[in-house]
Amino acid sequence: MTSPTPPADALTHEVCELIGTVVARYHEEYEEAAAQYSLTGAQARVLALLAREPMPMRRIALKLKCEPSNVTGIVDRLATRGLVERRTDPEDRRVKLAAATEEGTATATRLRESLNFAREPLAGLSTQERTALRDLLKRMLGEAG
Repeated sequence: MTSPTPPADALTHEVCELIGTVVARYHEEYEEAAAQYSLTGAQARVLALLAREPMPMRRIALKLKCEPSNVTGIVDRLATRGLVERRTDPEDRRVKLAAATEEGTATATRLRESLNFAREPLAGLSTQERTALRDLLKRMLGEAG
């Protein structure tokens, strides 16, 4: 049995609205930055994931909370542009991994560096404040601190 959700107070509502505003502004800037590289926001997010590490389509879909068939189409379009390639997983040769190419990694890096929305306001916070904010966000997401 689930416990009842506590009623939200005015502060909780304000925090939720602020988080929503931050997320909306981030996505808006992300879409604009992606467009500068002739990418959709979804293509840019997949490329950013693959620039960190190669992964199977299903894992990409889980991370982006979308259908694997959508990821296949996105990876196909990125591969056509030479930004992503498919590889055999060295640990399980039955599994195909999507991986950023050298050009894909460079594009993901340039795109990430062009995002100023959060960078500028965060620069006004001390290291201690940024650390506290990071830790609180991780806690909200249920991640270990």
